[in-house]
Amino acid sequence: MRLNKPATAVAAALTLTVTLALTGCSAERISPESVRDKADEKSGGAFGSVDCREAKCVALTFDAGPGPYTAELLDILAEEEVPATLFLLGKKHIDTYPELVVRSAEEGHELANHTWTHPRLTEVDRDEVRDQLLRTNEAIEELTGQTPTLMRPPQGRTDDTVAEVCEELGLAQVLWSVTAKDYSTNDSDLITERVLDQVDRDGIILLHDIYEGTVPAVPGIIEALKADGYTFVTVSQLMAPGVPEPGKVYR
Repeated sequence: MRLNKPATAVAAALTLTVTLALTGCSAERISPESVRDKADEKSGGAFGSVDCREAKCVALTFDAGPGPYTAELLDILAEEEVPATLFLLGKKHIDTYPELVVRSAEEGHELANHTWTHPRLTEVDRDEVRDQLLRTNEAIEELTGQTPTLMRPPQGRTDDTVAEVCEELGLAQVLWSVTAKDYSTNDSDLITERVLDQVDRDGIILLHDIYEGTVPAVPGIIEALKADGYTFVTVSQLMAPGVPEPGKVYR
């Protein structure tokens, strides 16, 4: 049975707002729609195959891979012709599955930064924040030739110091508007239900391809959203023709 969507969406938004309030970051949270509205055709953002000013778009994002389930995820995305944005983790992930990083890039997915060892960036000093992000960027660039322009702070925890370092490194901060809390369950049906109850146009869906129940939920999520008229894009495509600015926070 579907949960009440407005109530669920309000609860999710409230939870995220409270979490962000605790991080000490004074930056405005910017929506994809507002980025598009402020942009023009000269802004430089790449649409891909769809213009999200006209289409009902959604971005599927995965954190903390690659891992043992990532190859299966890539198979599903290829079969469904769905692009995703992958926020990659360094230690025991990029360095353990470099072939999956390369494959992800070759298959057209957007590669982004999720730090090297997943610390709460608000609890480490500026030099550690920089090292966590720079090391991951360099590892992705070495494997693929692509330098990430997006990052996601672990647990969504950011502050003014994190924003300043991200600006220096050319990284925009990307949070989310939909979370399945798949770290708390391996029930694929529940994960699917949580996503579908919260999703709306311009949604940024947070999932993890490191948990047993998540990847099996992906085909059902894709099928249901396609049937409801959604088009899948990467986070950067969601904002085109606008371009996310380094240091700023988007959700």
